[in-house]
Amino acid sequence: MRRELLYLRDVHENTLQVIETVESFRDIMTGTLDIYLSSTSNRMNEIMTVLTIIATIFIPLTFITGIYRMNFHWMPELSWHYGYFWALGLMVLVALGMIAYFRHKRCF
Repeated sequence: MRRELLYLRDVHENTLQVIETVESFRDIMTGTLDIYLSSTSNRMNEIMTVLTIIATIFIPLTFITGIYRMNFHWMPELSWHYGYFWALGLMVLVALGMIAYFRHKRCF
């Protein structure tokens, strides 16, 4: 009887040790998963920042292009000899101004 009790006590201790090891591995895996999800989220935030900056630069250019695409007869720039180049220059200035602003704010 004494021998079986010692054996069962030893089995119990080994079982508790295995349970603690499994819980330790589970904690390590949870930490690893958290690190992976955090790095994925950070990468997604970087991508979204770049896409937002690109969209912010192109929205005013699209607006300017839309205005000049309407072909109104009373727009003075349409009769200018260099009206087309003036519109392109305006678009370049707007784009460069926004890029300079984003560089100043250290967005990229």
